[in-house]
Amino acid sequence: MKMHFIASSTETAVTAAETLSARYGHTPVRDAEVIVALGGDGLMLSVMHQNRGLPVYGMNRGTVGFLMNAYSEDDLPARIRAAEDTMINPLAMTAGTTDGHEHCALAINEVSMLRAGPQAARLRISINGRVRLEELICDGALLSTPAGSTAYNYSANGPILPLGSDVLALTAIAPFRPRRWRGAILPKSAIVRVDVLDPDKRPVMADADSRGVDSVLWVEIRSENSIQHRLLFDPGHGLEERLIREQFV
Repeated sequence: MKMHFIASSTETAVTAAETLSARYGHTPVRDAEVIVALGGDGLMLSVMHQNRGLPVYGMNRGTVGFLMNAYSEDDLPARIRAAEDTMINPLAMTAGTTDGHEHCALAINEVSMLRAGPQAARLRISINGRVRLEELICDGALLSTPAGSTAYNYSANGPILPLGSDVLALTAIAPFRPRRWRGAILPKSAIVRVDVLDPDKRPVMADADSRGVDSVLWVEIRSENSIQHRLLFDPGHGLEERLIREQFV
């Protein structure tokens, strides 16, 4: 099996990559059959953004490792051949800024809008061209994929979404008005637009998997179904199982 190893910058991950490359051989990415990512979830997201065609098998040499398999140096080709294949569609973000420019980015986990100053943001939320929430005063709001629903979304009290559910989670971050708004679960086909109502006094930034855009006026988000990322998980430890398990800890 032709494997291409990518490691995060930590000593643990670099050492693992060197050990596995020496044992199994390291193939240039253009000729590889699979990418083996050694690190944490941050590395996995980076690898998926940069390599859309190849399946990625991650092993945890980082901290959280929700998207990673357990690390072992033994029987790696056999583990990869037996792995469960999970397909993930990213979100596509287009953000308009106060200088008149538009910025595009993809997000595998979530797109978030966050206050960029001392005062809460004032946002208007529209779904498929129809205003659904005239004013949301909050620290921010985010739209999450099922794969990313256990990350920032869950920390902001958003729901964990089943992997095959074809829905997205819209979640407020520290909402002040309406104080009891609990967010929304939207169909995957939804086009979500968030407008900043007071950009001068209450500036807002947008973030797509840590790709930030400052001074936004509006953001439009949709699922990008033309792009598929392939993740490989050990049998019985796939992403769907992890999403279920996370709700019982």
